[in-house]
Amino acid sequence: MNDSGKITSSHLSRAAVIYVRQSTLARLERNTESTARQYDLVNRARQLGWPGEAIRVVDGDLGISGSVTGQRAGFEGMVAEVALGQVGIILALEASRLARDNAAWYRLLDLAGVCDTLVADADGVYHPALFTDRLVLGLMGIMAESELHVLRARLEGGIKNKAARGELRRGLPVGLAWGEGDGEICFHPDEAVTGVLAAVFGQFAVCGSVRATWLWLRGQGLRWPLQQAVYLHGKPGEITWVEPTYHAVHTTLTHPAYAGAYVYGRTRDERCLGPDGALRTRRRKLPRDQWEVLIPDHHPGFIDWDTYLANQARIGANIRPQASQPGTGAVREGGALLQGLATCGTCGRKLAVFYRGPAKTVPNYYCQGSAELVGGRGSRHMNVGGQGIDAAVAAAFLAALQPAALQACLHAAEQLEHGRDAATRAERRYRAVDPENRLVARGLETGWNTALQRLADAEAELARRQAARPKSLTPAERAAILALGDDLGQVWDAPTTTDKDRKQLLRTLIDEVNITARRDDPDPHARLVLRWKGAAITELTVPLRRPQC
Repeated sequence: MNDSGKITSSHLSRAAVIYVRQSTLARLERNTESTARQYDLVNRARQLGWPGEAIRVVDGDLGISGSVTGQRAGFEGMVAEVALGQVGIILALEASRLARDNAAWYRLLDLAGVCDTLVADADGVYHPALFTDRLVLGLMGIMAESELHVLRARLEGGIKNKAARGELRRGLPVGLAWGEGDGEICFHPDEAVTGVLAAVFGQFAVCGSVRATWLWLRGQGLRWPLQQAVYLHGKPGEITWVEPTYHAVHTTLTHPAYAGAYVYGRTRDERCLGPDGALRTRRRKLPRDQWEVLIPDHHPGFIDWDTYLANQARIGANIRPQASQPGTGAVREGGALLQGLATCGTCGRKLAVFYRGPAKTVPNYYCQGSAELVGGRGSRHMNVGGQGIDAAVAAAFLAALQPAALQACLHAAEQLEHGRDAATRAERRYRAVDPENRLVARGLETGWNTALQRLADAEAELARRQAARPKSLTPAERAAILALGDDLGQVWDAPTTTDKDRKQLLRTLIDEVNITARRDDPDPHARLVLRWKGAAITELTVPLRRPQC
């Protein structure tokens, strides 16, 4: 039976639908000839006998892959019209334009066969209700899906092979740029960008908290580099300076590329059904041991790989842990010295803190485990006042520091001497001007005039900061600081030493303080087990007040 013999008056009385599709927007822009050929199928429909007013073009799926399900509104609408008996023929350039997914393809064929709808491509006209035509159309669908699978396999194989060598060029985070060699990654040529990033890693090493680093950036008035374009082929993307955000700082401190590592496959796309029943794709981050490619020491970094791993452990420990999970969490405000360090000697849970007293300043530690029924009411198996316990731990901590007190104070004096310039130097790098070396806008050859115009503003800002900067330590001040080594307790109790400072100092030597309260003994006391860094253990006994009857 020829093509004209398959077309009846019943088909001509219904609409002729021209289905037009390109897989991606890029192909729609580049493959203009293919798109034009699909639109020319209107003339083919006229030649087959359909009047112009009965011909309709469905092109709502341009830029959408034929392999997706439930996301092609044009295709789904056409299938619905076929089911309603409103379509006499469907014309497409080839079967792959209609679907590259066999489930969608055979659903269309089943409905077309039942509703007497023809399917036509550049080679001929087919009736899905006829065995021979149905067989040919089925093979077309299989070939379309198989072709897509082969193309994807070849493309992904080449990508993964190149990524395994560390040569696949993908978008880099701000501060890093691709070099001319295969897989070569170097620092961004703008010292203002690298200066701010280096300051971020340096400040995190001091405070150990992403949020504290972010607040430090804001407090110093530093701006954050935002790269507008991806740097792939030798030309750096344009840098825009914006207000720093927590997300940007967290991404910087957790991105392995800043540690000199080349990574690929840190995420995985997973398909799932949405609330509306449509098939959706979501991206899930993978743990480090499941990354497809990880090449440490691939390129120069702001930190080394070991420091990166230590930073990730530190950031992970800063979250508020569950009651039975290890980790001290980030240092927070409040007078409880052992917040995050204290654990229950009965069940091993982390002890929570609440404050009592008229000003809510007296700390108490209690276990969040299930309450016991005592005397007809619930009573926690651990609820103990924290003043005496905190004092005993602080005394043990200061005693452990005493042999190294003089050296610690000397180091503190040196830090005061050399650390004051960190924020100012970072700000000068941000301004792209370093007066000490007379570097004016290095790496911005095209912006000389703009940089020179901003030089006066940068110098004025530098003068303001220098005026606000504390004076250098005098010999008398240095001697006074060194003398503090003889009495660390005076430094510990000084009004200028905050609760947060004390807790941060305590964590440098102590991993955990296990507390067991013995209130029912004739001599009520709390037994403390201090676990120091390096696995040393100290046991203390702190008297407790007798329970009130």
